[in-house]
Amino acid sequence: MKDYMLLLPIVFPAIAALFTLVIKKQFSDRGFRTLYVGVVLALTLIFNFYAIFNFRGLTLFYLTKTLPIEFKVDGLTYLFNSLVTIMWFLAGVFSFEYMKHEENNESFYLFYLLTESVLIALGMAANFMTLYLFYEFMTFLSLPLALHTRTKEAISGGLKYLFYSVFGASLALVGFFFMNQYGDITFRAGGTLIASKVMGNEALLKVIFFLTILGFSAKAGMFPLHGWLPSAHPVAPAPASAVLSGVITKAGVLAIIRVIYYQVGVNFLRGTWVQYAFMTLALITVFMGSMMAYKEKVLKKRLAYSSVSQVSYVLFGLSTMTPIGFVGALLQVVFHSIAKNLLFMGAGAIIYKEHKTMVADLKGIGKNMPIVMWCFTIGGLALVGIPPLTGFVSKWYLAQGSLVSGVPTLSFVGPIILLASALLTAGYLVTISISAFIPGADFDYKKVKNTEPNLYMLFPLVLLAVACFVCGTFSTPLINFFTSIANTIM
Repeated sequence: MKDYMLLLPIVFPAIAALFTLVIKKQFSDRGFRTLYVGVVLALTLIFNFYAIFNFRGLTLFYLTKTLPIEFKVDGLTYLFNSLVTIMWFLAGVFSFEYMKHEENNESFYLFYLLTESVLIALGMAANFMTLYLFYEFMTFLSLPLALHTRTKEAISGGLKYLFYSVFGASLALVGFFFMNQYGDITFRAGGTLIASKVMGNEALLKVIFFLTILGFSAKAGMFPLHGWLPSAHPVAPAPASAVLSGVITKAGVLAIIRVIYYQVGVNFLRGTWVQYAFMTLALITVFMGSMMAYKEKVLKKRLAYSSVSQVSYVLFGLSTMTPIGFVGALLQVVFHSIAKNLLFMGAGAIIYKEHKTMVADLKGIGKNMPIVMWCFTIGGLALVGIPPLTGFVSKWYLAQGSLVSGVPTLSFVGPIILLASALLTAGYLVTISISAFIPGADFDYKKVKNTEPNLYMLFPLVLLAVACFVCGTFSTPLINFFTSIANTIM
């Protein structure tokens, strides 16, 4: 019975979500809904840390004699589940005020809690079957978050999200079939391919595993399966946009890590065309996403294109298949999540209080919303990589990982593209802050008024802004932890 306590952070938010259908009348009251969801999110956060630090694993049941649904806690579980529950809590607190101007709040929180539940299960998945099952659940349960406003744009963006996700998952499913035939579907550091079965089939398996990586990269927004991200994120409510960009994209990253480092093994892929192709696509996405963000005029869409670029920093680090590049990738997972949740919630506060969605309309807004815009500025500088903020540390490790990877040409091109992307990031984010605080002589200062949001919105923003400083300045514990993970798999 004790081992089943590992399911507590999975089952609790799911039951709490479904129970809202029973108490639908009470849940429609805003005060009760805020209290209910706040308590559920806080308890889920506590239950998650209790479970992952006290229990190691559990086999729940068998789909067939050889396909168990099982959970296991390891270093990646600590990272992913901590990120999910913390960011879900902060975005949830932000939503208590933001969702006042949205309809269908009951359905939003129903799927918000259900999505958190399956993401926690995804982080604990001990084998390919379990990961794939909850990966698919995540797609269908997070879809209503993108569709929430039910506008024409939301429906179009949601359907695009569904199409790309299902297509990517279908490619990944092919990899599952072959892994079940040529290896062990249980995740083990270093890989589980069986040499005697692989011999003579190397060429075919490289194609299959590349398609698997490409399939899971759809959720992470890597070219050419990135098209859903700038369509779905901007049309969702700001709290949903924050977790879609800051957390759910990392589910694709988690799946790719499990495939490369815990199923196939880097020794099978390092130095092959699969590594070169993966690295090339990641670098294309880094640069392309930055260019598209630089040209974009709609604020939330600019942030969505930014995510296309910044999440591919993570994929680039993984593609180097080096310990230092792997550490840089995990650092970027954490740091991008902090900064991008901060930026999307900052954009949400602007939309909620000022009703402005275009970048050109943000001139002088720092005079009305100084706290929000200072937090937004810190998030932008963190993404650029200005020390001592978070982004500098991760980009340093990614550049070092590229240089020691030994991949012809790409190992040197990588740092150059990272630098170019950082300059473009400054161009599309820092310029917003400059215009917000220094609007110029033609700005009508008589129209300045205080439009700062309440504490429900400011608390997550300020906390995440502080985290950009703290995690960037005192990153050694994270570096040591991620290095210990890297040392077990390479």
